[in-house]
Amino acid sequence: MTRVTPADFPDELTLKLKKIADLRYGENPQQSAAVYGAADSVPGIAQAKQLQGKELSYNNIQDADAALECVAEFDEGACVILKHMNPCGVALGASPLDAYRKAYACDTTSPFGGIVAFNRALDKEAAEEIGKIFIEVIIAPEINADALAVFSSKPNVRMLECAVPDKRAKTIVLKTVGGGYLAQTRDAIVVDPNAKPKVVTKREPTAAEWRDMKFAFEVVKHLKSNAIVYARDGATVGIGAGQTSRIYAAKIAAIKASDAGISLKNSVMASDAFFPFSDTVDAAHEAGASAIVQPGGSIRDQESIDKANEYGMAMIFTSVRHFRH
Repeated sequence: MTRVTPADFPDELTLKLKKIADLRYGENPQQSAAVYGAADSVPGIAQAKQLQGKELSYNNIQDADAALECVAEFDEGACVILKHMNPCGVALGASPLDAYRKAYACDTTSPFGGIVAFNRALDKEAAEEIGKIFIEVIIAPEINADALAVFSSKPNVRMLECAVPDKRAKTIVLKTVGGGYLAQTRDAIVVDPNAKPKVVTKREPTAAEWRDMKFAFEVVKHLKSNAIVYARDGATVGIGAGQTSRIYAAKIAAIKASDAGISLKNSVMASDAFFPFSDTVDAAHEAGASAIVQPGGSIRDQESIDKANEYGMAMIFTSVRHFRH
């Protein structure tokens, strides 16, 4: 795996930014805000072309950026529905309509007032389906004229065309802290390109489980930690994110699936970081999952492996963690 070296970060970092727009307010009305763009930046939300809709808010831009980064993860056609910086439904599909329907089925409550992103051109059929609910922002690399016309009667919906970012681009990400900045390279990999994920259980994953574990691990990378994703047939079926304990992320994912009337039988579970205890394996088994993908690396890994073997589950370790704070 390529490691970051001090050479990636100069002793002095000079930023040249141009203000794109003043925003109505920040995360809350009592905060002022603006958006800036960098002339040498890679394609991203700051360079999006707005075709219609109200001006973008600070929160719209943050959410749209997170949705675009997630949908860029997939080579296949995909749809991401996102709310408050966390995907609430992600799916691959033969068409934008197919992908959207599968993503929406994961959670039919959270998308209200959310963001929908595609990595393929948006067509009329998908636009008509999206138009059945209230959505704040729609993003695609191209929006067909007949798809745009669908929303002509909803002029407040923000329609954005934006090139899909290169998921492998090595760029520096900055975050403000009191008195300074944190800098890191973008999390541009999913698994170690030089090492195949390791099967650690007695049972090998089936071909279908391998496909779903790859997809689920790509999704869980874009959830706030601690994060758990259940997936089946190229679509999320249960998501738990932003929890202070991993077991509760797993429980919430199962509860949300149950509330949506979704069975997790024969799904796979993905975790953004290792299991500190084997209770998450118990939760996966109880929910109906047949396989697990996680980074591994806990001093208690063997307990989780033993539990998976006891339940006849397959489990793989990726050796790559994806914390997202």
